[in-house]
Amino acid sequence: MARILKKKVNHQTTQLNWSSTTELVGLEFELVTKVDVSLYPQYTIGLHAWFLDQVRSTDPELSAYLHDGESEKPFTISALDGELVSSGKQLKLLANKTYRWYVTALSNRLIQWLAEWINNLPSEVSLRNAPLQIIACHVIFLPTTYEQLLNSPLEQTLALHFLSPTSFRRKGHHLPLPVPVNIFHSYLRRWNDFAGTPIDQDSFLAWVDDCVLITRHQIASAKVLAGKKGAVTGFTGAVEFSLTKEASQQPEFCQLFSALGKLAPYCGTGHKTTFGLGQTRWGWSSKVVVDVPDVQSLLANRIEELTEIFTAQRKRTGGDRAIEVASKWATILARREMGESLQLVAQDLQMPYETVKTYAKLARKALKVE
Repeated sequence: MARILKKKVNHQTTQLNWSSTTELVGLEFELVTKVDVSLYPQYTIGLHAWFLDQVRSTDPELSAYLHDGESEKPFTISALDGELVSSGKQLKLLANKTYRWYVTALSNRLIQWLAEWINNLPSEVSLRNAPLQIIACHVIFLPTTYEQLLNSPLEQTLALHFLSPTSFRRKGHHLPLPVPVNIFHSYLRRWNDFAGTPIDQDSFLAWVDDCVLITRHQIASAKVLAGKKGAVTGFTGAVEFSLTKEASQQPEFCQLFSALGKLAPYCGTGHKTTFGLGQTRWGWSSKVVVDVPDVQSLLANRIEELTEIFTAQRKRTGGDRAIEVASKWATILARREMGESLQLVAQDLQMPYETVKTYAKLARKALKVE
């Protein structure tokens, strides 16, 4: 796909504009650090917070909606794409290496904010003790609208490449498989929230179940950190979806199938897409490398191990509340074991310090740790 380049030189930027009716766009930022810096494993929380803080500085109402809104989130962010290496209990970013970071927007309101923001970008992305200089910004997914996607040429075969671990919620657990109903339900939720032309979910998903096939795939799975708490088992790799002959009996659903496939890179796939999971691209790729730094894998496994222990201990209470508390205990204790201060953990989780301190004590007691 063609890119429009927005150059940044000496804090001056060339103008990058799109139509006032634009509803979808994807941006790629090029970032560098001048010296080697350490980064904590769950740094995507910091990227998420930094982006919302940028919105809050000029549009507090929009920021509150992005943070607290009960609808689907109208944006995605990626993890850093580049050479991250494990260094003890931290990640290391290497001096003068280029790291890429992706942000997409799914609603006209957010895109209008982006249009002003990218032409007056800050000099750096500030992560905890790891300032990253912004050296360039590109449009990687062209500005468009939901109507334009729906009216674009019909594709009866869709190949999608899942760059970061992708997973779905199912009965309180993670489903790390590209089941067509789950894949297209994920896209339809965003479509129904933001397109202005909602589609009947039950009838479309029944059609997907009957008429959408996986014709080839090449995937692998990995356990990764996910957002503010917990770990997720997700899949990466390429999957090709095709329509059966019977699908043509409902041409409007065939057109929607094609449009949702084209929506995928903008909205991401599955859950935790605002914390780097579910990054999706068009086209087939035979590369299936789940490149999770050792320190991130170690922390993800420890969080999952502790979550299972605490959930089992709370079986008598049961329900979502028990699982939620077990996940918080596990995240707090695992991060403390990795050397992070409770103050910083509380800041990341947006919880009162005293609550985090109490949860850490209860978690240690549950493990019979002095």
